[in-house]
Amino acid sequence: MEIVFDRLPENLEELKALPAASLNEPEYGAALFLAAMMMYEKDREQTWQMLEFLYGPAGLSTFTKQFINDRMQDNKFYKVKSYFKGSSPENNYEPSMPLTTVEIQRRDDSMVEGRCRLFMKSTGADTPREIRMRHKPSTNQWFVEDQMLLADIRVPVASDSWA
Repeated sequence: MEIVFDRLPENLEELKALPAASLNEPEYGAALFLAAMMMYEKDREQTWQMLEFLYGPAGLSTFTKQFINDRMQDNKFYKVKSYFKGSSPENNYEPSMPLTTVEIQRRDDSMVEGRCRLFMKSTGADTPREIRMRHKPSTNQWFVEDQMLLADIRVPVASDSWA
């Protein structure tokens, strides 16, 4: 499934105004996770508020915040951009603006007892990365349960001393 954003949200209100904020498909929450992470470099507080919404009843734990901070340290913001179409190590993960399209794969064995494993392709990695979503039946919404999207990838050419 391909998710296209007219524009990326800068705060929780803008995120909730997006059609995908219904969260009635697991892919919507996965794509919104990346959209929210695009604000990380500019305003972490806004990012945390958006992620709090996307993690649903479980909330955004201190551990999860620390994990994200750890993965993003040393200016590794390019990891998030690598999931948007048109990015690559060669263009320093700076595709043509706007950064609005992400592609999400759901495999045949992805759904198990109210949980869904989705896979997203980073242009800096050889294999798709996983994000896990959990269903809340009373609202028919899918929330982020865990993600492996922020692991290291190929460094941008501009930062690669071996390029």
